[in-house]
Order: sequence, then C-alpha cells, then structure tokens
Amino acid sequence: MGMTMPIGNDPAAIRARVEAMEILLERSFRIPGTDIPVGLDAIIGLVPVIGDLITTALGAYIVWEARNLGMSKWQLTRMGANVAVDTVIGLVPLIGDAADLAFRSNTRNLKIIRKHLDKHHPETRVIEG
Repeated sequence: MGMTMPIGNDPAAIRARVEAMEILLERSFRIPGTDIPVGLDAIIGLVPVIGDLITTALGAYIVWEARNLGMSKWQLTRMGANVAVDTVIGLVPLIGDAADLAFRSNTRNLKIIRKHLDKHHPETRVIEG
C-alpha cells in the first residue's frame, strides 16, 4: 500500500490514522472463496497469547488516539470495554477466533470516534465516492 499516514494531532490526521488502522485490523483481506472481510486482528489473533497481546495493544492504540481527541471518559470507557471483550473472547481457543470476526471491537470503536468527529469536527468528514 503506497499510503502514507498523516502526522499530527489535528482531528483530520487522527481520523485518517484510525480509519486506516481499522481497515488493516478488521478488513484488509477477504477469506478466499467468500465475501467475508478479515484483517490482521483475526490473523494475528490465531497465534496463542502473543497474538492476543499484539491485537490488544493495537486496539488500545485506537483508544489512545480517541483520548488525544479529547473524547469523554464515557466514550473512552466504552471503547476500552470493547477492546477488553475482544481480548477475552480471543483467549478462548478456536471459538474465540471465530467470535472475533463477529465482534470486531476496532470497527465498533471507529464508529464511536466517527460519531464524535462528525459532531465536533465536521470538517474531517471524508466523502466516499
């Protein structure tokens, strides 16, 4: 991917980074023979313990970016809970990996961030064509 990540703590740069991270973690590939999107979260999560630690850290990064936006403690708590649920689900062998595809904490957290940005920083909206 020839995309460069924007640097800075302005809302538009944070939005671009978080959206790119969510795509990478949740829907950067398709399961062969299906239309089911998967990302690094599901793939790395297949590696016992270490994979779950890595995906938890990447999920926490998205929450950290939300904190940089000055989002409320309630929003950050909800986002942290999504990451925690994803981590706990992921610790269950095999079943956790399948459930991980259904829960998608990073997608849930991106929705919370987008709602905040659309309300407080509407200029960051990206019109998708």
